[in-house]
Amino acid sequence: MPTPAIERLADAVSALDRRSRFELVDEIRLDFPTHHPQGMAFAKGLTFLSSVEIHKAPRPAADPALRTPGRGTGHVFVLGAGGELIRDIHLGEDTVYHPGGIDFDGHHVWVSVAEYRAGSRSIVYTIDPDAFEVRERFRVDDHIGWILRDPGLDLVFGGSWGSRQLYTWDTEGRLVDEWENPGHFVDYQDAQLLGPGLLLCSGISLLPQADGTTLELGGLALVEPLRQRITWEAPISVFSGAGHVITRNPVAVTADESGLLIHAAPDDGDDDGGTRILSYRII
Repeated sequence: MPTPAIERLADAVSALDRRSRFELVDEIRLDFPTHHPQGMAFAKGLTFLSSVEIHKAPRPAADPALRTPGRGTGHVFVLGAGGELIRDIHLGEDTVYHPGGIDFDGHHVWVSVAEYRAGSRSIVYTIDPDAFEVRERFRVDDHIGWILRDPGLDLVFGGSWGSRQLYTWDTEGRLVDEWENPGHFVDYQDAQLLGPGLLLCSGISLLPQADGTTLELGGLALVEPLRQRITWEAPISVFSGAGHVITRNPVAVTADESGLLIHAAPDDGDDDGGTRILSYRII
């Protein structure tokens, strides 16, 4: 059964709408090379931040499945309360180097690492947040951009490139369900479990503008994969100092007696000011 804290978190998220105001209440600068952060999860008083370091960028293609794989290194950074780097865990192999969105299931941090192109392949890992031991769980013949385990259902949920396909597996990697995402509002980049069968997904769309520029539109969604439906969505138009919408990549939410907190790390290490973990209270 969901705990009162989890129920409060789900209720707080669903009360957010386009009129909600975001108050920046904390900002932690990460003083080490962070590269291109992807996902974030809190576990055992630590922050786990996945990131991809690009050594050779993939060659673009109109069909993202036809990109070259490029070369890189997959990282999961383990951070202390002040943002200090405690551990740099490398994940992946060969051309599988791109970590995605991550989550903590109460026992392990789940991480998918994929080739940096659609329709490719991925390795699903877990990390022990106490010993930092890494275990390969299973492999998938697709680019899996985020992953999490639902301990109440003992199922694993994930999404493909842009979350156009949504997946359910058992913990051994046997496919339970696959369905096409009915939403085209944003491409989910990170996800967090809010209760049995209830996911908070966050992401971004890049919208061309009349003047030739591109707008980063952010968004959040509540998704029920067992019912194959999206139950709530809200646009996010809050931007970092570097100009990125805050749901661009790593997002995690918490709630306390005063309401909902959204934590995000939208900026890359080479952006103006570097990567910061930004915490907003919804008012």
